[in-house]
Amino acid sequence: MRVDASFDTFVEARSTALLRTAYLLTGDRSEAEDLVQTALLRTARHWATACEHPHAYTRQVLVNLSHDRLRRLRRRLRETPLNDRDGAVVEPGPAHTWSAQHSFEDQLTERHSVAAALRQLPVRQRQVVVLRFFDDLSVAQTAAAMGCSLGAVKSHTARALDRLRPLLNDTAPTGDPDKEMSHAVR
Repeated sequence: MRVDASFDTFVEARSTALLRTAYLLTGDRSEAEDLVQTALLRTARHWATACEHPHAYTRQVLVNLSHDRLRRLRRRLRETPLNDRDGAVVEPGPAHTWSAQHSFEDQLTERHSVAAALRQLPVRQRQVVVLRFFDDLSVAQTAAAMGCSLGAVKSHTARALDRLRPLLNDTAPTGDPDKEMSHAVR
């Protein structure tokens, strides 16, 4: 299949962001990589249409693929990995402010905590959080990507943040969901 150079430029510029979105939607790196590859293949096939808004088009394909993946997973037996600790969120250890490495470790632990908390959300709530706060979409853009109403996006967002607060030990709500989620992600 031949696609013009603008597709290659798009892939180079946006593949990391697409992989992050896919990972947050699935909670599994290998599944995320597969979703991104499939989404990019489908985008390439329809490049004449997708080239006007390629990131939005590919994001929509990712959301649709994650829906398909979940339907597939519901139909098969559940597997439980031996190293899974009942989905427990790892808490960071004591602070060592003198170590630059610790700062990196804190960030890594916090990212793993956020990813683990996202995996505990229902699908639609996880999708809303990923699209709104990680992909920085507006309520309207999120509603379009998910194929639902603005009210549904707002409702899912409120419910997701209510579930995430205790999971992320963020019990002091500011009243501003954007600030709350961006604080939890940093």
